[in-house]
Amino acid sequence: MDADRIVALVTAAGIELTDRRRNAKGDGWSLSFASGATVEVGDDGSVRASGKGARTVTRLLDLPTAPRSI
Repeated sequence: MDADRIVALVTAAGIELTDRRRNAKGDGWSLSFASGATVEVGDDGSVRASGKGARTVTRLLDLPTAPRSI
Protein backbone atom coordinates (compact mmCIF):
# COMPACT_ATOMS: atom_id res chain seq x y z
CA MET A 1 0.00 0.00 0.00
CA ASP A 2 1.33 3.47 -0.77
CA ALA A 3 0.96 6.80 1.03
CA ASP A 4 -1.48 8.28 -1.50
CA ARG A 5 -3.89 5.35 -1.13
CA ILE A 6 -3.71 5.52 2.67
CA VAL A 7 -4.44 9.25 2.66
CA ALA A 8 -7.39 8.69 0.30
CA LEU A 9 -8.91 5.92 2.44
CA VAL A 10 -8.50 7.68 5.77
CA THR A 11 -9.65 11.10 4.60
CA ALA A 12 -12.67 9.53 2.87
CA ALA A 13 -13.70 8.37 6.36
CA GLY A 14 -13.64 12.00 7.52
CA ILE A 15 -10.26 11.99 9.29
CA GLU A 16 -8.19 14.99 8.22
CA LEU A 17 -4.54 14.63 7.21
CA THR A 18 -2.54 17.13 9.29
CA ASP A 19 1.03 16.37 8.17
CA ARG A 20 2.84 14.39 5.49
CA ARG A 21 6.62 14.21 5.35
CA ARG A 22 9.46 11.86 4.54
CA ASN A 23 10.60 9.91 7.57
CA ALA A 24 13.97 10.53 9.24
CA LYS A 25 15.63 7.61 7.44
CA GLY A 26 14.34 8.79 4.05
CA ASP A 27 12.89 5.38 3.24
CA GLY A 28 9.19 6.15 3.60
CA TRP A 29 6.47 8.56 4.66
CA SER A 30 5.13 9.65 8.02
CA LEU A 31 1.46 10.61 7.87
CA SER A 32 -0.26 12.34 10.79
CA PHE A 33 -4.03 12.57 11.12
CA ALA A 34 -6.35 14.75 13.20
CA SER A 35 -7.48 11.69 15.18
CA GLY A 36 -4.02 11.41 16.73
CA ALA A 37 -2.96 8.49 14.53
CA THR A 38 0.41 8.40 12.83
CA VAL A 39 0.97 6.03 9.93
CA GLU A 40 4.47 5.08 8.85
CA VAL A 41 4.54 3.91 5.23
CA GLY A 42 7.75 2.37 3.94
CA ASP A 43 8.81 2.67 0.32
CA ASP A 44 8.76 -1.15 0.40
CA GLY A 45 4.99 -1.09 1.11
CA SER A 46 5.17 -1.77 4.85
CA VAL A 47 2.59 0.07 6.96
CA ARG A 48 2.46 0.66 10.72
CA ALA A 49 -0.11 2.75 12.59
CA SER A 50 0.43 4.17 16.07
CA GLY A 51 -0.98 6.83 18.35
CA LYS A 52 -4.34 7.64 19.87
CA GLY A 53 -6.43 7.00 16.73
CA ALA A 54 -4.43 4.02 15.48
CA ARG A 55 -7.16 1.46 16.11
CA THR A 56 -9.61 3.26 13.83
CA VAL A 57 -7.02 3.75 11.09
CA THR A 58 -5.96 0.10 11.37
CA ARG A 59 -9.56 -0.96 10.72
CA LEU A 60 -9.97 1.47 7.82
CA LEU A 61 -6.82 0.13 6.15
CA ASP A 62 -7.64 -3.49 6.99
CA LEU A 63 -4.26 -3.96 8.69
CA PRO A 64 -3.54 -6.83 11.05
CA THR A 65 -3.76 -5.85 14.70
CA ALA A 66 -1.35 -6.80 17.42
CA PRO A 67 -2.78 -8.80 20.30
CA ARG A 68 -3.54 -6.66 23.34
CA SER A 69 -2.08 -7.61 26.67
CA ILE A 70 -4.27 -7.48 29.74
